[in-house]
Amino acid sequence: MKGKQLFSEFMMRRYDPAMRTCRSAQARLADLSMRAERAANLLRTRVDVQTEEQNHEVLKQMDRRAELQLRLQETVEGLSVVAIGYYAVSLAGYFLTPIAKNFGIDKTTVLAAVTVPILLIVYLGMRRIHHKVAKLRE
Repeated sequence: MKGKQLFSEFMMRRYDPAMRTCRSAQARLADLSMRAERAANLLRTRVDVQTEEQNHEVLKQMDRRAELQLRLQETVEGLSVVAIGYYAVSLAGYFLTPIAKNFGIDKTTVLAAVTVPILLIVYLGMRRIHHKVAKLRE
């Protein structure tokens, strides 16, 4: 079959450029897909970094709030010591004044004498409660 082209040769000559074009397009699409994947990864990384920064700021704000709450709690505890001490001194005054009058001691002296010990007892009691609560939290 000299001089005549075989069907397979004909098909190869006609379809070979088309197959090379398809392979080239496939390679370009694969390259484009890899580039898009890298761009998506970079974007995802940027979003993750921004999210981490936002989370860091939120945690800092929460830490500040917790610190402020602790200060407020300590202030309230201090005021509680004063209030409880005031009422305890008043009660001690009602109880001890009649007894002290028998010994010739006036009410002001009795109240002055019991104020410091009562405040100390109340303060130490509050500290003890505070330490017990702190141990329970651990």
